[in-house]
Amino acid sequence: MQHNISYKLKLNSVTERLPKHLHKFIVKQPYSEYTPQNQAVWRYVMRLNTDYLSQVAHDYYLKGIEKTGISIESIPEMEGMNRILKDIGWAAVSVDGFIPPNAFMEFQAYNVLVIASDMRTIDHITYTPAPDIIHEAAGHAPIIANPEYAEYLRRFGEIGSKAISSSKDYELYEAVRLVSILKENPNSKTEDIDTALNHLNHVKNNMGELSEMAQIRNLHWWTVEYGLIGDIENPKIYGAGLLSSIGESKECLNKTISKLPYSIDAAKVDFDITKAQPQLFVTPTFAHLSFVLEKFANTMALRKGGLYGVNKLIESKNIGTIELSTGIQISGVFTNVITHDDKAIYIQTTGESALASSGRELIGHGIKYHTEGFGSPIGKLEGINLAIEDMSPKDLETYGIIEGFSARLLFEGGILVEGKIITGKRDLRGKVILISFENCKVTYKKQILFEKEWGIFDMAIGKEITSAYAGPASPDSFDDLFKVSEAKTHKINYTDSQLELHLLYKMVRDFREEKIYRLEILTEIFNNLKSKYPNDWLLPLEIYELIHSKESQLKEIVFQYLVKLKSNKDFEKLIADGLRLISKEAVIIK
Repeated sequence: MQHNISYKLKLNSVTERLPKHLHKFIVKQPYSEYTPQNQAVWRYVMRLNTDYLSQVAHDYYLKGIEKTGISIESIPEMEGMNRILKDIGWAAVSVDGFIPPNAFMEFQAYNVLVIASDMRTIDHITYTPAPDIIHEAAGHAPIIANPEYAEYLRRFGEIGSKAISSSKDYELYEAVRLVSILKENPNSKTEDIDTALNHLNHVKNNMGELSEMAQIRNLHWWTVEYGLIGDIENPKIYGAGLLSSIGESKECLNKTISKLPYSIDAAKVDFDITKAQPQLFVTPTFAHLSFVLEKFANTMALRKGGLYGVNKLIESKNIGTIELSTGIQISGVFTNVITHDDKAIYIQTTGESALASSGRELIGHGIKYHTEGFGSPIGKLEGINLAIEDMSPKDLETYGIIEGFSARLLFEGGILVEGKIITGKRDLRGKVILISFENCKVTYKKQILFEKEWGIFDMAIGKEITSAYAGPASPDSFDDLFKVSEAKTHKINYTDSQLELHLLYKMVRDFREEKIYRLEILTEIFNNLKSKYPNDWLLPLEIYELIHSKESQLKEIVFQYLVKLKSNKDFEKLIADGLRLISKEAVIIK
């Protein structure tokens, strides 16, 4: 399906809080492009799911279907879903397939579900490698009606959006996105799919050490997407990937699929979106999910900070932030760090950078001012046990840190700052967080870090790095934060014959909705279907559903036709499940 990328988002009380850099991923739901066959696929999957999942899914699944306003009869419209979702503090937006992991997580942190608005084709009715509206709306949305799980999802987004990616993570994202697009598109060439799969496997096999983002993506997969809950011997389903797949929702509970207790170890277990999962993880409760998430967060640079965090950001080659002990936050692409005794004593960004405090950009210290990067010493002054941030006004005066006067500041490790202090910034607690110098020179041994001719030198104050994480401290500092993929989901080009089939689907749907039909027209539709579309199994099921409760010659003819179609192994289970659902009892056709 083709999407309107220039779509202007209609804001509500939840989506109005989204930072502007996320808006570019939002597209208008292409509702008019859903075909009558798409609607029939939605209805078939939803009817099967609500029937089967009522026995094996978490108790909140059916409650959530009702609470989030998801219709079994037709593909949901985003506006309608949002009117209901806002009552539980959430919203949904339409996006074009997979989006970058950090962006996905950030949407979640703002209580916004991203819904890939494409619809799986009938050929992928049991499972699709591409995210689609069945997976998103019927998989994710119902479980967020559970407040404990909803808070886990929000918190996951909050922590996950800070996870530092490696330089290869984006390449992997693009490779996965392309494979999912090609495999879902019936017009794709086999050689194009094979080439994309080979590239994906090459990227996966050369990722090196798992980044924070790769690990938290694994945790997301084994919980939010493919999670089981309860007793490990008899678990219930809550993961959206399982809830939205009529194939895997049954297979996942087989004894052949290994069930493991969910723990932080799942962060190291990778997954393949193109195949059924060989093992699944079972959490005893939703509360345990949050426990594991916090345990993982404790391993992240977000909470460890220090030299470890800076090095992670340098390796990532993406915009990131370090926070110092005063609370001042430095955002940009980190390219260099000088160390002493395994501690960072000077950090450097390259290109557009920004300073913030408490997540708000410091006035006058955005990317238009810090266009060429930012550098600053970190730590205490040599021979002085009291850190600058802990100095009272009298202490500052004692150590020669006075506005309007020249100062010579030698830091532990050898960073030397020499210049005239012109101003300083304090936070609300009165702590100095920034000192600005003119005619300033900054050196490390014989290395020049800042020249007088370069202008004002702004020195961030902090004795240590307390946190390091992906993305900017202030969401408003960088406009073009995430890149929108150039690989777009493809609009399916239907032949005249396929469009005629869709019209037959529409006629049957209209009969069902109007609760009245003329047998002679239904017979004509069936005869047309039988002669022109011998491999279509879903429309005969819909016709049989209309007439199964009344005796007629057509009823027996359609039933025998379905029996014949059922000899095709590809359709056998799909038809059997459909007939069982229609009759509300198991139908075994030999």
